[in-house]
Amino acid sequence: MPFAVSGSTRIYWKLEGKESAPGLVLLNSIGTDMGLWDAALPALRQSFRLLRIDTRGHGASDAPAGDYTLAQLASDVFAVMDHAGLAEAAIAGVSLGGMIAMEMALMQPGRVSCLALICTSATMDPAAWNDRITKVRTEGMASIAEMAMGRFLAPDFLAANPELAGTLQCQLTIMSAVGYAGCGAAIRDMTLADRLGEITCPALVVTGAKDVSTPFEGHGEHLLRAIPRAWHVVVPGAHLAPIDAPQELAAVLLSSIGAGAAQG
Repeated sequence: MPFAVSGSTRIYWKLEGKESAPGLVLLNSIGTDMGLWDAALPALRQSFRLLRIDTRGHGASDAPAGDYTLAQLASDVFAVMDHAGLAEAAIAGVSLGGMIAMEMALMQPGRVSCLALICTSATMDPAAWNDRITKVRTEGMASIAEMAMGRFLAPDFLAANPELAGTLQCQLTIMSAVGYAGCGAAIRDMTLADRLGEITCPALVVTGAKDVSTPFEGHGEHLLRAIPRAWHVVVPGAHLAPIDAPQELAAVLLSSIGAGAAQG
């Protein structure tokens, strides 16, 4: 299994696609792993050198105790890029992954050619996230699984895909509570909102038509307004667009990321 070491933490990663193709890093949301992107991979694999990562605290990556920061999570991705031999790449991230992508563009702009900020935000309710972190640390992942599923995917999609929904909820329930809480702290404590104007690369803002967690109103609209070179696309589905709108999302990335990177 390929691991990169960031500090003392092992981060699991996979690299695939044509060696000569432009690099595209795919980052997962909180509560999922790199498998979040599985349904979109066939459409993306032919055009990009794809690097997928299990965010610290998720999947096969280590889940050290304590609060994590966005800067720490961004540094993890840079460590993996170094290990994989990618000096520069476009970064596509869902939810927490999008927050990490923005932090990366602020930390090392020369290594980020373009951003795809998918169903994400630069600010969330700190009190609500603090309550969720406390609940997970005291009661375990099962205590939030049903709530999280309701925010991940639309009710009609869950009803039409019970096996997929069951698998996703099972994965969420058995994931590391330590890792989830650590990443939750990174969301709670992020300081992106006042720095968005410093992002210099092109940034595609993707919102889900049924997303109740980070809809365009109150979330995507702020990214679009504050990031100088941002543009907006809506895809059908809810918060986890790579699951309930994989073909539409892949089409957007194929048509937009290459153009955006070229602008850079």
